[in-house]
Amino acid sequence: MSVWLCFPSDFSYGNETKIETLVVTAGRYDQGIAERVESISVVDNDVLKKAGNTHIQQSLASVPGANLARGNGQEYLPALRSPVLTGAGACGGLLTAEDGIPLRANGFCNINELFESFSETASRIEVIRGPAGTFYGSNAMHGLINVVSRDPVWGEGGSLNMEVGPHDYYRMGVSIDHPLSSEGDGIGTDLYLTTDGGYRSQSGLDQQKASLQYFGHIGDSRVRTRLVATNLNQETAGYVEGEVAYRDHRLSRTNPNPEAFRDAYALRLYSLIDIPMHQGSKLHLAPYFRKTGMRFLQHYLPGQPVEENGQKSIGVRSSYYLNLSGRFNLVTGVDTELSEGYLLEEQESATKGSEFLQATIPVGKHYNYEVTAWNIAPYVSVTWQISDKLGLTGGVRFESARYDYDNKMLAGRTDENGLACDFGGCRFSRPADRKDSFNNVSPKLGALFQLDNEFQLFTQVAQGYRVPQATELYRLQREQTVVELDPEEINSFEIGLRKASESFSLEWVVYAMEKQNVIFRDVDYFNHSDGETRHWGLELAVDYELSESLRLKVVSNYAQHRYDDQREIQGIELDGNYVDSAPKTFGSYRLVWSPESFVSAEFEWLHQGSYFTDPENAHRYAGHDLFNLHFAWQWEQYELSARLLNITDKAYAERADFSSFSGGRYFPGEPRSFYLGINVEW
Repeated sequence: MSVWLCFPSDFSYGNETKIETLVVTAGRYDQGIAERVESISVVDNDVLKKAGNTHIQQSLASVPGANLARGNGQEYLPALRSPVLTGAGACGGLLTAEDGIPLRANGFCNINELFESFSETASRIEVIRGPAGTFYGSNAMHGLINVVSRDPVWGEGGSLNMEVGPHDYYRMGVSIDHPLSSEGDGIGTDLYLTTDGGYRSQSGLDQQKASLQYFGHIGDSRVRTRLVATNLNQETAGYVEGEVAYRDHRLSRTNPNPEAFRDAYALRLYSLIDIPMHQGSKLHLAPYFRKTGMRFLQHYLPGQPVEENGQKSIGVRSSYYLNLSGRFNLVTGVDTELSEGYLLEEQESATKGSEFLQATIPVGKHYNYEVTAWNIAPYVSVTWQISDKLGLTGGVRFESARYDYDNKMLAGRTDENGLACDFGGCRFSRPADRKDSFNNVSPKLGALFQLDNEFQLFTQVAQGYRVPQATELYRLQREQTVVELDPEEINSFEIGLRKASESFSLEWVVYAMEKQNVIFRDVDYFNHSDGETRHWGLELAVDYELSESLRLKVVSNYAQHRYDDQREIQGIELDGNYVDSAPKTFGSYRLVWSPESFVSAEFEWLHQGSYFTDPENAHRYAGHDLFNLHFAWQWEQYELSARLLNITDKAYAERADFSSFSGGRYFPGEPRSFYLGINVEW
């Protein structure tokens, strides 16, 4: 956890004084962390600046339970109180949002979608660890990552940020604010341009992000309207293959797939409208429009087809807050969304490899479909302050999702012209037009007990879910022509202890979860939803002031993630095995030294424990430990920053995997690197 607790003011709590904690918006309205029964972490702007935010994984490394696996360029695989999530629809297990609005439409997630957020200028990142389905619905099964955009400053001002690093890395960002009235109305603009040559051969990228926002009032209502556009053009590097290949200095810098690429853009327009009502109640409305598009080479598949996908959607998220008699708080609302998504997969050249592969993977279009999706979700959450010491929170959400699938090609296992493939048929199976619907309920119940003026005990039981993604329902293979998938569900219990003081803050959490209807693809490439897994873990976050100039920050995790069903791979039963890509231990340990207000240095130790790289638990990655150094010096409106990463030049893998075809395969980690930046404010 990067921001433990802050201390802007005190407020009355019975006959004692309770320190107020950082206010977050992840609960659909402004609320202190000390009032929440969930496990919530906040990465503030200071930590984001120290991390440099070259990659979102670096910014989230200090969040308990978060263990994102960095890929090439801006790519990553998510993990939050979970194994590293892989597969076509696995991205649905974790919801990502900006200002409380999901980055992607329901049913059309992307595993790398956080690179579409404007995290470079964020005021903070809020993370709910564990199910957040009552407020956020489908996909918030393992939790929520919410990027909160910056507020324009009152008055006229701006900043210029420039950073350089190894491998032709350059980044420039500029933010400018302009007032429109003395009432605090104004506009703010942000522009960030990044180019990176990549530390592996032919793995560079260019990325542009821009935003324009208006912050003002209409009558008594506060209105914030924001337009965000992002674009990414990336050359993608694939796995290096061979046992511990990442240790080979030469091999780790090669790119077996120089032809691979990813081009993606995202556009979002939304308003956040706060309307004061009678007797202190409030109404929050968030209408939005978003559009995304992506084109990339699937270099990891035989034949290397090109996929194009995209979606556009409109929706409204609403929250009504009411305080009753000082003891009851009620939050209720309705979220609704209409989306249209498409996917086209086409192969340009003949498949290489065995006669079987050449015969079953033809040139031409493999899939071409559109899906219209509509969902509506009413919810309610109530907090009851039973006494000065004890509060209860309960809530429930009902969500109805509908898909209307339109196949633009011939249904079945033929090529695009209707010709049958040898060896029993083509690999690709296209269902006929159909409609699917899913209805889910997501309840939660929690309690918060104030032990004294500093210690809190909190506990919660909650259920989360995710509906099947469009790719899991309609992108079938081989004999499977129709698939009936149930939504994944997770049942969670957690209990934790918090302590808040200016010199010592602590959060300790124990959680246990069971996941049902896990969607997976079997050895015959059939999609099923009868998998089960079980999870439990310990999370510890400590922020301790050793002296006036020295501070220790610790995040330590222990977790076990196991299969809990009768699946078999090559005759080996998985029941009881550890889920692959799920280390038992990981964490971050930071020593922050600030001898003066204008200078600070931070020594960082990142630990990644060993983990199995295959479901059979026959192969393992040994883990690694990395050491980084961050430095910042400020003088008037100037700030100079420096980062020395991987001080010992450790050979390690950002992600390790095992394939029965190629054996061990790895994304090599970046060698020792030095980044230098300057920021000017006016």
